[in-house]
Amino acid sequence: TEQIMSVTWLRKLMDVFLCCEAEFKAILLMGRDPTQISKPPFDRLVPEMLDRSIKALDICTAVVNGIDSVRHYQRLAQIAVAALEQRPLGDGNVRRARRALANLVVALSLEDKENTSGGGGGGGGGNKTTERSWSFGRRSGGSSAASKGGATIGQLKSSSWAVGRNWSAAKQIHAMTANLNPPRGNEAAGLPQPMFIMSTVMVFVMWVLTAAVPCQERSGLANHLPVPPKHLSWAQSLIGIHEKIGDEWKKKEKKGSAGLMEEMTRMEKLGHSLIEFADAFHYPAEKDASESAAAQVAEMAEICRRMEEELVPLQQQIREVFHRIVRSRAEILEVLEQAGKLSAPVV
Repeated sequence: TEQIMSVTWLRKLMDVFLCCEAEFKAILLMGRDPTQISKPPFDRLVPEMLDRSIKALDICTAVVNGIDSVRHYQRLAQIAVAALEQRPLGDGNVRRARRALANLVVALSLEDKENTSGGGGGGGGGNKTTERSWSFGRRSGGSSAASKGGATIGQLKSSSWAVGRNWSAAKQIHAMTANLNPPRGNEAAGLPQPMFIMSTVMVFVMWVLTAAVPCQERSGLANHLPVPPKHLSWAQSLIGIHEKIGDEWKKKEKKGSAGLMEEMTRMEKLGHSLIEFADAFHYPAEKDASESAAAQVAEMAEICRRMEEELVPLQQQIREVFHRIVRSRAEILEVLEQAGKLSAPVV
Protein backbone atom coordinates (compact mmCIF):
# COMPACT_ATOMS: atom_id res chain seq x y z
CA THR A 1 0.00 0.00 0.00
CA GLU A 2 1.38 3.40 -0.99
CA GLN A 3 2.00 6.01 1.68
CA ILE A 4 -0.79 8.60 1.84
CA MET A 5 0.26 11.78 -0.02
CA SER A 6 3.12 10.08 -1.86
CA VAL A 7 3.36 10.84 -5.59
CA THR A 8 2.18 7.31 -6.41
CA TRP A 9 -0.81 7.68 -4.09
CA LEU A 10 -1.72 11.05 -5.63
CA ARG A 11 -1.59 9.52 -9.11
CA LYS A 12 -3.97 6.77 -8.01
CA LEU A 13 -6.26 9.42 -6.55
CA MET A 14 -6.38 11.14 -9.95
CA ASP A 15 -7.25 7.84 -11.66
CA VAL A 16 -10.05 7.20 -9.18
CA PHE A 17 -11.42 10.71 -9.62
CA LEU A 18 -11.50 10.35 -13.41
CA CYS A 19 -13.39 7.05 -13.06
CA CYS A 20 -15.89 8.60 -10.64
CA GLU A 21 -16.40 11.57 -12.94
CA ALA A 22 -17.08 9.35 -15.96
CA GLU A 23 -19.58 7.20 -14.05
CA PHE A 24 -21.33 10.24 -12.61
CA LYS A 25 -21.72 11.88 -16.02
CA ALA A 26 -23.29 8.67 -17.34
CA ILE A 27 -25.77 8.66 -14.43
CA LEU A 28 -26.60 12.34 -14.93
CA LEU A 29 -26.97 12.48 -18.71
CA MET A 30 -27.33 9.12 -20.46
CA GLY A 31 -30.89 8.23 -21.48
CA ARG A 32 -32.36 11.05 -19.42
CA ASP A 33 -35.05 13.53 -20.46
CA PRO A 34 -33.16 16.86 -20.76
CA THR A 35 -36.04 18.75 -19.14
CA GLN A 36 -35.62 16.72 -15.93
CA ILE A 37 -32.38 18.45 -14.88
CA SER A 38 -33.90 21.89 -15.49
CA LYS A 39 -36.70 21.35 -12.94
CA PRO A 40 -36.54 21.73 -9.14
CA PRO A 41 -34.39 20.87 -7.26
CA PHE A 42 -31.99 20.51 -10.21
CA ASP A 43 -32.49 24.11 -11.33
CA ARG A 44 -30.55 24.92 -8.15
CA LEU A 45 -28.25 21.90 -7.77
CA VAL A 46 -26.89 21.86 -11.34
CA PRO A 47 -25.75 25.54 -11.41
CA GLU A 48 -24.11 25.07 -8.01
CA MET A 49 -22.27 22.01 -9.30
CA LEU A 50 -21.15 23.87 -12.44
CA ASP A 51 -19.86 26.72 -10.30
CA ARG A 52 -17.80 24.25 -8.26
CA SER A 53 -16.34 22.89 -11.48
CA ILE A 54 -15.04 26.35 -12.46
CA LYS A 55 -13.37 26.70 -9.09
CA ALA A 56 -11.85 23.22 -9.50
CA LEU A 57 -10.29 24.38 -12.78
CA ASP A 58 -8.55 27.23 -10.96
CA ILE A 59 -7.15 24.76 -8.44
CA CYS A 60 -5.92 22.39 -11.17
CA THR A 61 -4.12 25.32 -12.79
CA ALA A 62 -2.44 26.35 -9.54
CA VAL A 63 -1.48 22.78 -8.62
CA VAL A 64 0.19 22.07 -11.97
CA ASN A 65 2.22 25.22 -11.44
CA GLY A 66 3.00 24.07 -7.89
CA ILE A 67 4.37 20.78 -9.21
CA ASP A 68 6.89 22.82 -11.20
CA SER A 69 8.12 24.08 -7.81
CA VAL A 70 8.42 20.49 -6.59
CA ARG A 71 10.54 19.67 -9.64
CA HIS A 72 12.78 22.59 -8.67
CA TYR A 73 13.21 21.04 -5.21
CA GLN A 74 14.10 17.77 -6.90
CA ARG A 75 16.84 19.47 -8.91
CA LEU A 76 18.32 21.02 -5.76
CA ALA A 77 18.31 17.61 -4.07
CA GLN A 78 19.98 16.04 -7.11
CA ILE A 79 22.79 18.62 -6.96
CA ALA A 80 23.39 17.72 -3.31
CA VAL A 81 23.27 13.98 -4.03
CA ALA A 82 25.74 14.27 -6.90
CA ALA A 83 28.17 16.23 -4.73
CA LEU A 84 27.94 13.91 -1.71
CA GLU A 85 28.33 10.75 -3.81
CA GLN A 86 31.83 11.80 -4.88
CA ARG A 87 34.69 9.63 -3.61
CA PRO A 88 36.86 10.63 -1.94
CA LEU A 89 34.50 13.19 -0.43
CA GLY A 90 36.30 16.51 -0.12
CA ASP A 91 35.59 19.94 1.34
CA GLY A 92 34.55 21.38 -2.04
CA ASN A 93 31.96 18.65 -2.61
CA VAL A 94 30.51 19.17 0.85
CA ARG A 95 30.30 22.97 0.42
CA ARG A 96 28.51 22.54 -2.90
CA ALA A 97 26.07 20.08 -1.36
CA ARG A 98 25.44 22.33 1.63
CA ARG A 99 24.52 25.31 -0.57
CA ALA A 100 22.00 23.20 -2.47
CA LEU A 101 20.59 21.69 0.73
CA ALA A 102 20.26 25.11 2.37
CA ASN A 103 18.29 26.40 -0.61
CA LEU A 104 16.19 23.24 -0.53
CA VAL A 105 15.14 23.39 3.12
CA VAL A 106 14.41 27.13 2.93
CA ALA A 107 12.18 26.61 -0.11
CA LEU A 108 10.41 23.67 1.52
CA SER A 109 9.60 25.65 4.67
CA LEU A 110 8.80 29.09 3.23
CA GLU A 111 7.09 28.41 -0.08
CA ASP A 112 3.55 29.08 1.12
CA LYS A 113 4.51 32.30 2.92
CA GLU A 114 6.19 33.58 -0.22
CA ASN A 115 3.17 32.67 -2.31
CA THR A 116 0.94 34.59 0.08
CA SER A 117 2.91 37.74 -0.67
CA GLY A 118 3.00 36.98 -4.38
CA GLY A 119 6.66 35.99 -4.61
CA GLY A 120 8.17 33.24 -6.70
CA GLY A 121 9.76 31.05 -4.06
CA GLY A 122 11.03 28.34 -6.36
CA GLY A 123 8.35 28.64 -8.96
CA GLY A 124 5.15 28.66 -6.94
CA GLY A 125 4.30 32.37 -7.04
CA GLY A 126 1.09 33.88 -8.26
CA ASN A 127 2.57 35.69 -11.26
CA LYS A 128 3.48 32.80 -13.58
CA THR A 129 0.30 32.93 -15.64
CA THR A 130 2.12 32.35 -18.92
CA GLU A 131 3.39 28.99 -17.76
CA ARG A 132 -0.09 28.02 -16.63
CA SER A 133 -1.61 29.10 -19.93
CA TRP A 134 0.47 26.70 -22.01
CA SER A 135 -0.30 23.93 -19.55
CA PHE A 136 -3.98 23.98 -20.43
CA GLY A 137 -4.45 25.94 -23.63
CA ARG A 138 -3.50 23.49 -26.38
CA ARG A 139 -6.24 20.88 -26.44
CA SER A 140 -9.55 21.02 -28.20
CA GLY A 141 -11.57 20.51 -25.02
CA GLY A 142 -11.34 24.17 -24.07
CA SER A 143 -12.33 25.56 -27.47
CA SER A 144 -15.15 23.05 -27.78
CA ALA A 145 -16.49 24.08 -24.41
CA ALA A 146 -16.24 27.72 -25.37
CA SER A 147 -18.26 27.19 -28.53
CA LYS A 148 -20.96 25.22 -26.73
CA GLY A 149 -21.31 27.27 -23.59
CA GLY A 150 -21.52 30.79 -24.97
CA ALA A 151 -20.95 33.58 -22.49
CA THR A 152 -20.76 31.22 -19.54
CA ILE A 153 -17.79 29.35 -21.02
CA GLY A 154 -16.21 32.67 -21.93
CA GLN A 155 -16.28 33.46 -18.23
CA LEU A 156 -14.75 30.03 -17.57
CA LYS A 157 -11.80 30.87 -19.82
CA SER A 158 -11.10 34.18 -18.14
CA SER A 159 -11.24 32.73 -14.63
CA SER A 160 -9.50 29.41 -15.17
CA TRP A 161 -6.70 29.91 -17.66
CA ALA A 162 -4.71 32.03 -15.19
CA VAL A 163 -4.65 32.48 -11.43
CA GLY A 164 -4.26 36.07 -10.25
CA ARG A 165 -1.86 37.48 -7.68
CA ASN A 166 -4.54 37.79 -4.98
CA TRP A 167 -6.06 34.36 -5.60
CA SER A 168 -6.35 32.15 -2.50
CA ALA A 169 -6.44 28.35 -2.60
CA ALA A 170 -8.03 28.19 0.87
CA LYS A 171 -10.79 30.64 -0.08
CA GLN A 172 -11.38 28.73 -3.31
CA ILE A 173 -11.86 25.46 -1.42
CA HIS A 174 -14.15 27.21 1.06
CA ALA A 175 -16.23 28.64 -1.80
CA MET A 176 -16.59 25.17 -3.33
CA THR A 177 -18.24 23.95 -0.13
CA ALA A 178 -21.02 26.56 -0.28
CA ASN A 179 -24.46 24.88 -0.20
CA LEU A 180 -22.82 21.44 -0.26
CA ASN A 181 -25.36 19.68 1.93
CA PRO A 182 -26.55 16.06 1.84
CA PRO A 183 -30.01 15.63 0.27
CA ARG A 184 -32.91 15.01 2.62
CA GLY A 185 -36.22 13.19 2.41
CA ASN A 186 -37.24 11.92 -1.01
CA GLU A 187 -34.22 13.59 -2.63
CA ALA A 188 -31.88 11.22 -0.77
CA ALA A 189 -33.12 8.31 -2.91
CA GLY A 190 -32.91 10.12 -6.23
CA LEU A 191 -30.45 11.90 -8.50
CA PRO A 192 -29.52 14.58 -5.91
CA GLN A 193 -27.67 11.88 -3.95
CA PRO A 194 -25.05 11.05 -6.66
CA MET A 195 -24.77 14.79 -7.35
CA PHE A 196 -23.90 15.35 -3.69
CA ILE A 197 -21.42 12.45 -3.71
CA MET A 198 -19.65 13.68 -6.86
CA SER A 199 -19.43 17.25 -5.56
CA THR A 200 -18.04 15.99 -2.25
CA VAL A 201 -15.45 13.86 -4.03
CA MET A 202 -14.43 16.78 -6.26
CA VAL A 203 -13.97 19.15 -3.31
CA PHE A 204 -12.03 16.50 -1.39
CA VAL A 205 -9.67 15.77 -4.30
CA MET A 206 -8.99 19.47 -4.87
CA TRP A 207 -8.38 19.93 -1.14
CA VAL A 208 -5.85 17.07 -1.12
CA LEU A 209 -3.99 18.46 -4.14
CA THR A 210 -3.87 21.91 -2.56
CA ALA A 211 -2.40 20.48 0.63
CA ALA A 212 0.10 18.27 -1.21
CA VAL A 213 2.08 20.78 -3.27
CA PRO A 214 2.96 24.51 -3.14
CA CYS A 215 -0.23 26.46 -3.72
CA GLN A 216 -1.02 30.12 -3.30
CA GLU A 217 -2.38 31.23 0.12
CA ARG A 218 -3.57 28.23 2.11
CA SER A 219 -4.15 29.72 5.58
CA GLY A 220 -6.60 27.62 7.56
CA LEU A 221 -6.87 25.02 4.81
CA ALA A 222 -7.61 22.23 7.29
CA ASN A 223 -10.80 24.01 8.36
CA HIS A 224 -12.30 24.38 4.89
CA LEU A 225 -13.49 20.86 4.16
CA PRO A 226 -16.92 19.77 5.42
CA VAL A 227 -17.09 16.16 6.56
CA PRO A 228 -19.92 14.11 5.02
CA PRO A 229 -22.30 12.36 7.44
CA LYS A 230 -20.61 9.34 9.00
CA HIS A 231 -23.63 7.08 8.46
CA LEU A 232 -23.02 7.14 4.70
CA SER A 233 -21.10 3.98 3.79
CA TRP A 234 -18.96 5.66 1.13
CA ALA A 235 -17.89 8.44 3.51
CA GLN A 236 -15.91 6.36 6.02
CA SER A 237 -12.62 6.08 4.13
CA LEU A 238 -12.84 9.70 2.98
CA ILE A 239 -13.30 10.90 6.56
CA GLY A 240 -10.32 8.84 7.74
CA ILE A 241 -8.02 10.29 5.09
CA HIS A 242 -9.32 13.79 5.78
CA GLU A 243 -8.52 13.50 9.48
CA LYS A 244 -4.97 12.26 8.84
CA ILE A 245 -4.16 14.97 6.32
CA GLY A 246 -5.90 17.70 8.33
CA ASP A 247 -3.97 16.88 11.51
CA GLU A 248 -0.67 16.87 9.62
CA TRP A 249 -1.50 20.15 7.90
CA LYS A 250 -2.21 21.89 11.22
CA LYS A 251 1.22 20.82 12.49
CA LYS A 252 3.02 21.96 9.35
CA GLU A 253 1.09 25.22 8.96
CA LYS A 254 2.44 26.60 12.24
CA LYS A 255 6.05 26.51 11.05
CA GLY A 256 5.44 26.94 7.33
CA SER A 257 5.41 24.23 4.71
CA ALA A 258 5.50 23.98 0.95
CA GLY A 259 3.19 20.97 1.09
CA LEU A 260 2.49 17.55 2.54
CA MET A 261 3.64 15.41 -0.38
CA GLU A 262 5.39 12.47 1.29
CA GLU A 263 8.55 12.84 -0.81
CA MET A 264 8.83 16.53 0.08
CA THR A 265 8.36 15.84 3.79
CA ARG A 266 11.06 13.19 3.77
CA MET A 267 13.34 15.35 1.64
CA GLU A 268 13.13 18.18 4.18
CA LYS A 269 14.10 15.88 7.08
CA LEU A 270 17.02 14.44 5.13
CA GLY A 271 18.09 17.93 4.10
CA HIS A 272 18.36 19.13 7.69
CA SER A 273 20.29 16.02 8.73
CA LEU A 274 22.76 16.31 5.84
CA ILE A 275 23.30 20.00 6.58
CA GLU A 276 24.36 18.98 10.10
CA PHE A 277 26.77 16.48 8.55
CA ALA A 278 28.17 19.16 6.24
CA ASP A 279 28.61 21.68 9.07
CA ALA A 280 30.61 19.15 11.12
CA PHE A 281 32.61 17.80 8.16
CA HIS A 282 36.42 17.72 8.27
CA TYR A 283 38.49 15.86 5.71
CA PRO A 284 38.88 12.95 6.00
CA ALA A 285 35.37 12.22 7.30
CA GLU A 286 34.87 10.02 10.35
CA LYS A 287 33.77 6.51 9.41
CA ASP A 288 30.51 6.44 11.40
CA ALA A 289 29.41 9.88 10.24
CA SER A 290 30.35 9.07 6.66
CA GLU A 291 28.38 5.81 6.64
CA SER A 292 25.31 7.46 8.17
CA ALA A 293 25.45 10.28 5.63
CA ALA A 294 25.91 7.81 2.77
CA ALA A 295 22.69 6.01 3.78
CA GLN A 296 20.82 9.32 3.86
CA VAL A 297 22.24 10.32 0.49
CA ALA A 298 21.08 6.99 -0.95
CA GLU A 299 17.57 7.63 0.39
CA MET A 300 17.57 11.14 -1.06
CA ALA A 301 18.68 9.71 -4.41
CA GLU A 302 15.79 7.23 -4.33
CA ILE A 303 13.32 10.03 -3.63
CA CYS A 304 14.72 11.99 -6.58
CA ARG A 305 14.36 8.91 -8.78
CA ARG A 306 10.68 8.51 -7.84
CA MET A 307 10.06 12.18 -8.48
CA GLU A 308 11.81 11.97 -11.84
CA GLU A 309 9.56 9.09 -12.86
CA GLU A 310 6.23 10.30 -11.49
CA LEU A 311 5.96 14.09 -11.20
CA VAL A 312 5.49 14.73 -14.92
CA PRO A 313 2.87 11.94 -15.25
CA LEU A 314 1.06 13.45 -12.23
CA GLN A 315 1.02 16.83 -13.97
CA GLN A 316 -0.38 15.19 -17.09
CA GLN A 317 -3.13 13.52 -15.05
CA ILE A 318 -4.13 16.83 -13.47
CA ARG A 319 -4.27 18.39 -16.93
CA GLU A 320 -6.51 15.51 -17.99
CA VAL A 321 -8.75 16.19 -14.97
CA PHE A 322 -8.90 19.85 -16.05
CA HIS A 323 -9.94 19.03 -19.60
CA ARG A 324 -12.39 16.35 -18.47
CA ILE A 325 -14.14 18.86 -16.21
CA VAL A 326 -14.27 21.38 -19.07
CA ARG A 327 -15.81 18.82 -21.45
CA SER A 328 -18.34 17.55 -18.92
CA ARG A 329 -19.37 21.07 -18.03
CA ALA A 330 -19.91 21.88 -21.70
CA GLU A 331 -22.01 18.74 -22.18
CA ILE A 332 -24.21 19.60 -19.20
CA LEU A 333 -24.68 23.15 -20.49
CA GLU A 334 -25.66 21.73 -23.88
CA VAL A 335 -28.31 19.52 -22.24
CA LEU A 336 -29.64 22.52 -20.32
CA GLU A 337 -29.85 24.45 -23.58
CA GLN A 338 -31.83 21.59 -25.15
CA ALA A 339 -34.13 21.53 -22.13
CA GLY A 340 -34.75 25.24 -22.53
CA LYS A 341 -35.75 24.77 -26.16
CA LEU A 342 -38.03 21.82 -25.36
CA SER A 343 -39.81 23.66 -22.57
CA ALA A 344 -40.18 26.94 -24.47
CA PRO A 345 -43.80 27.72 -25.44
CA VAL A 346 -44.62 27.33 -29.11
CA VAL A 347 -45.40 30.70 -30.67
